[in-house]
Amino acid sequence: MDKKKKINRRDFIKQSTAIGAASFLSIELLSGCKEKPASTEKKGSDADIAVAQGEDYSNNTVKAVGILGGMQAFVPEGARVAILANPQRNNPGAFTKPEVLRAAITMCQQAGAGRIACISQLPDQNWEATGLKKVISDEGADLIIVTGSDESQFKTLPVPNGKVLTEAQIMNELFKYDVFIDMPITKDHAGNKFTGTMKNLMGLSSQKTNRSFHKQGWQTELNAIDHLEQCIADLNTVIQPDLCIVDATEFITTNGPFGPGEIIKPKKVIAGTDRVAVDSYCCSLWGLEGRDILQITKAHDHGLGEIDLSKVKIKEVSV
Repeated sequence: MDKKKKINRRDFIKQSTAIGAASFLSIELLSGCKEKPASTEKKGSDADIAVAQGEDYSNNTVKAVGILGGMQAFVPEGARVAILANPQRNNPGAFTKPEVLRAAITMCQQAGAGRIACISQLPDQNWEATGLKKVISDEGADLIIVTGSDESQFKTLPVPNGKVLTEAQIMNELFKYDVFIDMPITKDHAGNKFTGTMKNLMGLSSQKTNRSFHKQGWQTELNAIDHLEQCIADLNTVIQPDLCIVDATEFITTNGPFGPGEIIKPKKVIAGTDRVAVDSYCCSLWGLEGRDILQITKAHDHGLGEIDLSKVKIKEVSV
């Protein structure tokens, strides 16, 4: 870990006030898409989290999703699919691998998707530099770039169960699709110390919303970091991916989110629908637990998933 940071992951947890017990209220999650198909119930799966490890990152992706019943368990015939990958920077370990995205698009096509689009606020040059734009073009998918500062391109949603966030502006483009696949790379982050499935959803919210997440001192001050983490958890109460596919093949553990930084190479792809459990598993790749990251603990308090991996059915395969 980066010892130069004023507050590391474990120190932040130790210095923070104790977090109250989870309320597990019945929360109505908005899928963020036009309609959540009934087929997203993980047909034929005996696992909550699927993990595939190997040198072939494309094959890892196929195997991980296959454990959950295959992409057809999530993408009905003719469905419109939105994918949120992460082309943050072209530094090694800072962006979703092209092989992982290509495999996901191919599986959606094989499942009979009517349209597949990667949606983003990041500029075209990011997609070009990371090699992700070529994958999208080669596979016949679409790349839709939304201007984050143009509020007319976002829909304001109330966040009724938010503890800090009361409303969020979510890109209109998302609501044109039937299925939403969240596809981050797990990695270090300057403020909240961790990027995973839940942090990645900030890519759907407007610049105005995201600026409200960041108080002065958001990289170093406990109260400001706590605010950022709570906003991330609150945002996740109103957007629910149908499937999460996490690139944990090789990623930065310092100097995030842009890099360059120190890299570890677990060579894993993780798939699942429980964001709290998936992100907790990703923490374990760093020698951490879900409770070491505030956004994960706060999402668990919201009742969004299981933080205790001993209660989660995890199936791992070597490819």
